[in-house]
Amino acid sequence: MRIEQDYLGKIELADDCYYGIQSARAKENFAVSDSKLPEIFIKSFAYVKLACAKVNIELGYLDEKIGAAICNSCSEIINGKWHEQIVVNPMQGGAGTSTNMNFNEVIANLALEKLGLKKGDYETIDPLQHVNLHQSTNDVYPTALKVAVLFLLKDVEKVTA
Repeated sequence: MRIEQDYLGKIELADDCYYGIQSARAKENFAVSDSKLPEIFIKSFAYVKLACAKVNIELGYLDEKIGAAICNSCSEIINGKWHEQIVVNPMQGGAGTSTNMNFNEVIANLALEKLGLKKGDYETIDPLQHVNLHQSTNDVYPTALKVAVLFLLKDVEKVTA
């Protein structure tokens, strides 16, 4: 078990848990259905996070070693790994902030492990300061929706061709 803390207190998270305290709170507080995010949307969200990390590396805002670990983590999600760690209910309130934080925490903790560090070592890789660098939920979420639609349109083209 690991313990994470925020302004509301501490939460224990299982060793195999890659999401963090924000996602755990959202999972508990917004348990309004049994719905899960579609895999195509999870993949699309990870593509957006990957693109942002690459740009931040290229522009010198993100350390190359940290950026590479973040990019590698995004690629694993794109390739179908870790989807079970995206635990925030898609029916949760707000503009997708909890979903964005779920991705940020999972990607940060995966990246930390890739660097040989422990999950929750947010001083090294912070979900907001590193993974979400130069991003806004209000931009990331709708962009991921658009990317998912493009993937789905490709599937429609194959069927109708």
